[in-house]
Amino acid sequence: MKDGFVKIACATPDVRVADCEYNAERIIELISEAHGKGVKIVCFPELSITGYTCGDLFLQDALLTSAKKQIARIIRETAHLDIVSVVGAPIAVCGKLYNCAVVISRGRAVGAAAKKNIPNYSEFYEVRHFTAADESLCADIQLDDEYSVHLENVVFACKEMPELVFGVEICEDMWVSSPPSEQLARSGAVIIFNLSASDEVIGKADYRRTLIKARSGALACTYVYTDSGIGESTQDMVFAGHDIIAENGSVIAESKPFSKGLSIADTDIKKLAYERRRMNTFPASPSMKTAYFSLDIAETPLERYFAKTPFVPTDKKLLDSRCEEILTMQAVGLMTRLRHIGCKNAVIGLSGGLDSTLALIVAVHAFDMLGLDRSGIHTITMPCFGTTGRTYNNACTLAEAYGTTLTEIDIRSSVVQHFADICQSPDVHDVTYENSQARERTQILMDKANQLGGIVIGTGDLSELALGWATYNGDHMSMYAVNSSIPKTLVRWLVSYEAEASDGKLKRALLDILDTPVSPELLPPESNGTISQKTEDIVGPYELHDFFMYYMLRFGYTPSKIFRIARIAFAGEYTGEVIMKWLRTFYRRFFSQQFKRSCLPDGPKVGTVTLSPRGDWRMPSDACANIWLKELEEINADNR
Repeated sequence: MKDGFVKIACATPDVRVADCEYNAERIIELISEAHGKGVKIVCFPELSITGYTCGDLFLQDALLTSAKKQIARIIRETAHLDIVSVVGAPIAVCGKLYNCAVVISRGRAVGAAAKKNIPNYSEFYEVRHFTAADESLCADIQLDDEYSVHLENVVFACKEMPELVFGVEICEDMWVSSPPSEQLARSGAVIIFNLSASDEVIGKADYRRTLIKARSGALACTYVYTDSGIGESTQDMVFAGHDIIAENGSVIAESKPFSKGLSIADTDIKKLAYERRRMNTFPASPSMKTAYFSLDIAETPLERYFAKTPFVPTDKKLLDSRCEEILTMQAVGLMTRLRHIGCKNAVIGLSGGLDSTLALIVAVHAFDMLGLDRSGIHTITMPCFGTTGRTYNNACTLAEAYGTTLTEIDIRSSVVQHFADICQSPDVHDVTYENSQARERTQILMDKANQLGGIVIGTGDLSELALGWATYNGDHMSMYAVNSSIPKTLVRWLVSYEAEASDGKLKRALLDILDTPVSPELLPPESNGTISQKTEDIVGPYELHDFFMYYMLRFGYTPSKIFRIARIAFAGEYTGEVIMKWLRTFYRRFFSQQFKRSCLPDGPKVGTVTLSPRGDWRMPSDACANIWLKELEEINADNR
């Protein structure tokens, strides 16, 4: 449960209709199995102690008495286990029968909640047996001589972990227009357990999955849906045991239909709490009473999958669709700006690197949308001390292949003169040596744009902004920054997508650019003419920094939590020491370089993570990184 990860499970047992003793045995077996796998909360289907399809047998005292007796047995026989169990049972109160969920933990019934929406349509006729619960329902029920349970509309909270709050609704409650889960979520429940008996018909599984994903997304919660399965009566219906766990709009675990047993997932309740804090429109009104349970706080062995490239979908079909959408969004942003100011010329500094290549691709698409001749795209290559033949030739090939107007301006003499003006030795390869070149290039681009009545298209990407890997008032500045919310790992795939759609010399150039090391080329090349200044050797691998950035900005993960999941995601690729080194670099640079992000040019937001001071990120330039860096220092050396 450390870092907010809680292992939860759906449990669909084999049942015998109206055989409470048999069903209790199966439930106890699954609770024990779940506990052995580290599960902290396990949920069973609707009326799991009796079976859902008992029909008029629900009116028989023998069945109801046996159900209470077996619930007490479950409490007794699982008392030694550190796990919370949610079990479905019929409970009679004051001459009325309620379809209930009983919450069990450490030898006691924490509480029970009753179904509020009783279906009486199509194959369902629950109104014949059950009464809908209302807000006034409050009763104590004796289960046997030793155990009792309090029945009321409540949320359930962990004493040792205040963020761990869950609520319960039952089957039909989810399918109505205003489900009880809304009130439960408003009262703090970050997990909703649904005990269900949803029979299977053609097409229902897809609809059920869509509905559960939507509920979890709308409520910023984890929705745990446990379905009745094999063993229920097939007199008129078939049950598939279709268990689904969805977290904030995404399915994180799902059983195979017509199966039984456990479906387990690690949910992140701190992430959900962060999401609710971030969304100021999320309604919070803690009006419901709380029933408390206890759990030991221990580190959850994580089985959850963490993608190494969270900005890049792993499914090729989805990736292609995403690339097409992103390129269109970037192009529409630029197109709209050009049209608004009546501009028919764009200026791009083309280096033969990934970022300027993507900016050119976007400009080409924007000009095509406007029906403008691509000759209005003025690509300027500005070789200097660090330019290699490889990048120079690729820049020229791209410019010509796309039909742009290519201009070459060698800036060596200008920079040398500038060095003389400021008394900088050309032999001293320091930050002044590097930045003078970047600022000279930006001055040329700005002045050429003035000459042409055009605008300068920025090439810098989101990863560079996060690290501050840009020269202030150099490549940091433009008149419209089309890549400003595109992380480096995604830039690569967008260029790759364009390469797949190209042919001939254009395709060859794009593929070679993808194969070229990322570099600002501000230092002289090696003696053999190859790039000497490789960005990732200096600031660290972009795949790590993009991973760090995503989880810090999108979900508010702490440094230690990011380190923990990075070790899982990059196991076998980077050691803990290497991850820690670059994570420190990330935080140090992220905090110290905010001043560059505070005055960014306009650019289109295309993803959920962006650093525009007018969009999603507002941070003082003088903020201290001490808290974040200190947390990294406190991580046990054995974890590195």
